[in-house]
Amino acid sequence: MPVHKPKAHYVPLDSVRGLAALCVVVHHFVGSETLKTILPNRAWIDVAFFHNSWLCVDLFFVLSGIVISMSYMKSDFGAFDFRDFVARRIARIYPLHLATLLAFLSFRLMKLGLVAVGILHFAPPEMPVNNYVSFIVNLLLLQASGIINYLSWNGPSWSISAEFYTYLVFAAVMLAAQAARNVRMVYALSILLVVGSLGIILFVLGMETLDFHYQFGIVRCILSFFLGVLTVRAVAMVRPGVSPMLQSAVQIGAAVTAIVIISVVAWLPAISFIAPVVFAILLGSLMLFPNRPLPELLTAKPLVWLGKRSYSIYMVHALVLVLLEYFARGVGAARFQSLDGLLPGLPASVLLVGFVGAVLALSSLTYATIEMPGSRLVLGLLRPRPAKSLAAAE
Repeated sequence: MPVHKPKAHYVPLDSVRGLAALCVVVHHFVGSETLKTILPNRAWIDVAFFHNSWLCVDLFFVLSGIVISMSYMKSDFGAFDFRDFVARRIARIYPLHLATLLAFLSFRLMKLGLVAVGILHFAPPEMPVNNYVSFIVNLLLLQASGIINYLSWNGPSWSISAEFYTYLVFAAVMLAAQAARNVRMVYALSILLVVGSLGIILFVLGMETLDFHYQFGIVRCILSFFLGVLTVRAVAMVRPGVSPMLQSAVQIGAAVTAIVIISVVAWLPAISFIAPVVFAILLGSLMLFPNRPLPELLTAKPLVWLGKRSYSIYMVHALVLVLLEYFARGVGAARFQSLDGLLPGLPASVLLVGFVGAVLALSSLTYATIEMPGSRLVLGLLRPRPAKSLAAAE
């Protein structure tokens, strides 16, 4: 059965990923315990949406399912190559993951060295769990496997580890369907994985929300990722002829619903289980109706720039936040709080702008010097034959 294959690289989806990454950046700024103590007055920053933007990680998972499915669900179904697929996945995520992990290690060793020579009197770790065991777990991308019961080193990278092993599950699904010579098996198995992962989350792990990570967070990723796979199939099944007004209504309605869910999830934790479905509807509608105002807005150059660097933004922001916390402690709470007399929330706003600016600058650098060159290097090592465009690896 021929499978409809949407455009494998769809710019509005990249822009959504960039915006979601930015929301996670602000989320961790707002949630920093150090900055809460130093900046008690955070004015407009201290809102529910930013506090709950951890839910944007599930948007990443749905997006990954969509993008991977668009790249590999082709009419020449028997062409799926497991070795090539895994090589591309490793090349895509591992160079920057390794670089940021080593950056955290270097920073920790530097502090210990400064203590040893007497320049610093103490060196409290960013996370007291940054030890050799957790380092090896991070190195092997096992942070979301339940081996250790805490986040460590580059904390946000837990989701990258969950995605990597979810990629392997997707590859197993593809191989099973290929062996059976039945593309429908991909979607049947995707449904089973969505239902099964939800069952594990609710009845085995006993979670009442999707807000979990090291506690076998891979099942959280599987749930949303395979919803993304099913979204691509659903998009292919929608018949043309939907009125422009309805197209815009679906897109804007899904976007508003997503924002509302993120904003209220702290009061209604169970609503987090609805979020991946809403994300899937939003992303699917952007693919289905590309000529509406919302997807056209998402092709604006600044958003496209943001989308291209979304992975770097996500991976480097925790290190920048650690440096910002040290800077804020050095300046001292009294100095920051005295600025509140000029304008309530001014120091928090200035720090946030500086933080986001630093993250964007560093991510642009890592994108150009580590993420893309590293992907080409690793892909060349793992797959010696001539590589296709890296865009296909996305």
